[in-house]
Amino acid sequence: MARKLGGSFPPTAKFVIPGEGTIIADADGVRAGEDEAAVTMTASAEVFRGILEGSVNPTMAFMSGKLKIDGSMGLALQLAGKLS
Repeated sequence: MARKLGGSFPPTAKFVIPGEGTIIADADGVRAGEDEAAVTMTASAEVFRGILEGSVNPTMAFMSGKLKIDGSMGLALQLAGKLS
């Protein structure tokens, strides 16, 4: 994920994987954590893995309810472009 984000991402984004944990991506890099975020994306590990590998379209995952977004939709769209 850090490689896809270019090593850092100025606004704070939170990736929640239910039953697994939470990942924070911000200007300091990517790490496990529970920090406040401008956008929170929630999905299974399989969905996030598919997005990173390019086999899952983030927009379709959102539209089908497999990916939930809370917060800045604009930031979520930027992230989708960087991660896929």
